[in-house]
Amino acid sequence: MREKENHPSTNSEDDHRSSLLDLARAEITESSNSKTRTAGSGLGSGSGTSEPQAPFPDQVLENVLENVLHFLSSRRDRNAASLVCRSWYRAEALTRSELFIGNCYALSPTRATARFTRARSVTVKGKPRFADFDLMPADWGAHFSPWASALSQAYPWLEKLHLKRMLLTDADLALIADSFAAFRELVLVCCEGFGTPGLAVVVSKCRLLRVLELVESEVEDDEEVDWISCFPESQTNLESLVFDCVDVPINFEALEGLVARSPRLKKLRLNRYVSMAELYRLLLRAPQLTHLGTGSFSATEAGAVGDQEPDYAAAFEACRSLVCLSGFREIWADYLPAIYPVCTNLTSLNLSYADVNTDQLKSVIRHCHKLQIFWVLDSIRDEGLQAVAATCKDLRELRVFPVDAREETDGPVSEVGFEAISQGCRKLESILFFTQRMTNAAVVAMSKNCPDLVVFRLCIIGRYRPDPVTEEPMDEGFGAIVMNCKKLTRLAMSGLLTDRVFEYIGMYGKLVRTLSVAFAGDTDVGLKYVLEGCPNLQKLEIRDSPFGDGALRSGLHHYYNMRFLWMSSCKLTRQACQEVARALPNLVLEVINNNNEENAGDEEENAGDEVETLYMYRSLDGPRDDAPRFVTILQ
Repeated sequence: MREKENHPSTNSEDDHRSSLLDLARAEITESSNSKTRTAGSGLGSGSGTSEPQAPFPDQVLENVLENVLHFLSSRRDRNAASLVCRSWYRAEALTRSELFIGNCYALSPTRATARFTRARSVTVKGKPRFADFDLMPADWGAHFSPWASALSQAYPWLEKLHLKRMLLTDADLALIADSFAAFRELVLVCCEGFGTPGLAVVVSKCRLLRVLELVESEVEDDEEVDWISCFPESQTNLESLVFDCVDVPINFEALEGLVARSPRLKKLRLNRYVSMAELYRLLLRAPQLTHLGTGSFSATEAGAVGDQEPDYAAAFEACRSLVCLSGFREIWADYLPAIYPVCTNLTSLNLSYADVNTDQLKSVIRHCHKLQIFWVLDSIRDEGLQAVAATCKDLRELRVFPVDAREETDGPVSEVGFEAISQGCRKLESILFFTQRMTNAAVVAMSKNCPDLVVFRLCIIGRYRPDPVTEEPMDEGFGAIVMNCKKLTRLAMSGLLTDRVFEYIGMYGKLVRTLSVAFAGDTDVGLKYVLEGCPNLQKLEIRDSPFGDGALRSGLHHYYNMRFLWMSSCKLTRQACQEVARALPNLVLEVINNNNEENAGDEEENAGDEVETLYMYRSLDGPRDDAPRFVTILQ
């Protein structure tokens, strides 16, 4: 099972921590601002003097504070600054140009725009991450329409919009195009509900558009529109164009013309309908590219150029600034030598769609000495990982995805390749590793060889699998990670685990902000260790684990400080969830019934039933009003 993540960044999810106290301060009204901002008002009215009056000290301080806060870029620092006093709260809101909403239901769009009146960049996230694993019904919610309406009225000057796991329509895209005259950047990650007609409106009306990125989004093909042809016919300001997830053919002639009249274009990621010969023509038009997604990386019948095969290697070699390479949707191994000339400068290589074998990988990776980010399928086997470890000494992020995620299969990667990586890539900061086999010794070695790990996600495919050598639980391996990796903020665990490993996490995982647990756990005491011992925990994701009501109740003291809790296929009862809802009225508890929509809303009948899925999050504005029938919100 492959996670829908396509931004190679170790901290993209974890650098935001807004406390409930910060959110609660949004209740403060601006009526408290009784200080006048014009010093002459009502002073010296009968003196007859024309000398200007000095401003109030409070006004001077607020002006200075606003100038200082402009230099604060970290969201965490800004959240902390807003808690100092009311004056800082107001000044911080007035100077925040980038608005980040980690949960679209945490507050209403009108509340957000009323507090932050000068935002030029907005990021909104919708569904929780486990929706990527088909654990949430498709029509659960996360509609962008209310946000589109509020943003269009509050921010006519908006320049950037980033959405993740949101449901937006072509009408929403049309509203964006019509409302923001200076709109420059649209990034849609894992979004759905829109199609090529909406894209056509955006690219035709947003004349200043610099960035259009569609990443792992589901673009509907009910009505296919030639949206590439809708870009302005004049020279464009386009810097980034990403549409590798758009699974419909494109007008290549229009694309080639667009690339030719976009001299600032640095990032281009193509879909699988762009052949190798067409890629060659695009490279000739845009040798200035720094990031390239190759499309299919295979030939088509119409791809021949005369009777002679194009010199693909020469086209790649001309792209001297290329540092990031991805794509390879339908790779032909015979074309791999074409990328050799650019490999020496690559810092990022994504082969997670390319089913390459060990020898094919070796022929490429031996040139990649500067590589820092590498995504790949496990088809390269342990021997391929050993080749990576021998060459890529500066590697910071590694993701290894499974070709076959069935439990009963013997996977091609194991503790052998895993430990080789730890020995050869000692600067590693982030790892996501899918495997059917892992040992405690290999994980302990990783913790010692790579102490700078910030993100550690080890997904052992199969339910409750122990160390295959000792038959012991995987407690000591994961325990070593939290003990030895002092910078760890994100941890994902699976395999046979007991309460002992959760005790380790509670004792040593003081910086952990995101914890994911799958097919693991022993008793409720384990989760209690985590909830009582991890003060920075923001996101807790649990699936198919034996935790029950006692584990849920043990976190009552901490839930207000968390962004969300997700528990699916555990041992929760509706009664315990109802108790938590009554004890913490500022939290929203959604009980999701995936299989029985007809009875989902009957609270009394199901009061003693086990809860299939619990999604709990904090909200300033209470329960949402667009919950479907299969969602029951407990109050």
